[in-house]
Amino acid sequence: MASQHLQANPHAEGEWSTGFCDCFSDCQNCCITWLCPCITFGQVADIVDRGNTSCGTAGALYVLLAAITGCGCLYSCIYRGKIRAQYNIRGDGCTDCLKHFCCELCALTQEYRELKHRGFDMSLGWAGNVEKQQNQGGVAMGAPAFQGGMSR
Repeated sequence: MASQHLQANPHAEGEWSTGFCDCFSDCQNCCITWLCPCITFGQVADIVDRGNTSCGTAGALYVLLAAITGCGCLYSCIYRGKIRAQYNIRGDGCTDCLKHFCCELCALTQEYRELKHRGFDMSLGWAGNVEKQQNQGGVAMGAPAFQGGMSR
C-alpha cells in the first residue's frame, strides 16, 4: 500500500498554501498542537512517509527525543524538508530547522494545513486516505468474493 500514490488537490508549486503564522486558521489543530504536538507530528509523518511510519510510532519517537534532548524539533524538521521535496515548495534545510527550533508549533500546524489543503483527511492517516480514494474511484474495499460452496 505504501507504493500507491494519492491524487492531491492541485496547488501552486513553490509556495506553502498557508502562512507560517496562520495557526488560528484551523483552531482545532492549533489547540491540539499546543497541548500535544506529538499528535500533529505523528499525523504529518504518517502521511508524508506514505504509511511507512505510523502516527503512533512517529509521535512516540518525537516525545522520546523531546524528553531526552529537549528538542523534538531535531526530528520534526526533517519532515518539513520531505514535504517541500514532495510538493516542490521553495526553501532549504537550514530554514526548516530554524523554523522548527524557533516556533515548533507554527511549523507543525503549517505542515498539517499543507497536507490538508492538498486533499488529505488527516484524521484517517495514509491507509485511510488510500482506502477513501479507492472507494471514491469505484474500487470497493472489502472481503474477497467467494465462489461456490462446499464440495467433496
